[in-house]
Amino acid sequence: MMNGTMWLPILQKRITFETYRSESGAEYWMDRWGHNIMTQQWETGRVELADWDESSSALRTIRETVFIVEQGVPEGLEWDGLDPTCAHVLAWNDRGEAIGTARMQQNGTIGRMAVLKDWRGRGVGRALLQTLLDLAVKQGLARVTLSAQIHALGFYERAGFHVVGEPFMDAGIPHRRMERELLLPQTGPERQ
Repeated sequence: MMNGTMWLPILQKRITFETYRSESGAEYWMDRWGHNIMTQQWETGRVELADWDESSSALRTIRETVFIVEQGVPEGLEWDGLDPTCAHVLAWNDRGEAIGTARMQQNGTIGRMAVLKDWRGRGVGRALLQTLLDLAVKQGLARVTLSAQIHALGFYERAGFHVVGEPFMDAGIPHRRMERELLLPQTGPERQ
């Protein structure tokens, strides 16, 4: 078990956590109230929150590979200066190699979802997205939005997003704006 703290810009506070390992070997973080926080297990790895300052090398490498090299996105568009204020998630395979990432801005805009080519179609993107959705609920956001590349619309629709607005071009790639309403936990007295 490991104890630690992490500054989450999106929550504007430092969280304290303890890291545990389940019987299956999955690693997860628990906050001081015993809630599993921001770690999703998938078939051969894990997804967890990542601090930009500590993990920028891994985050940048994945995004450079997917967006700049594979898709031809100009560097100036990829590095928009928002990363230090975003919540980031990082996917790791069972060998401890970083294989995917995504981020969420403080207003609930999800973006920069990237999974290395050899790991696509294996649940990594779904785990990245679910981790950010869990964080948005914990943050109390009622809605999250994103700009999806046209080829990924089905992926996001299966995750509960719906298209809003007309197609548009971003970095020379056709996109659609999408959003999803979130079910927030009930607070206050139970209704009978």
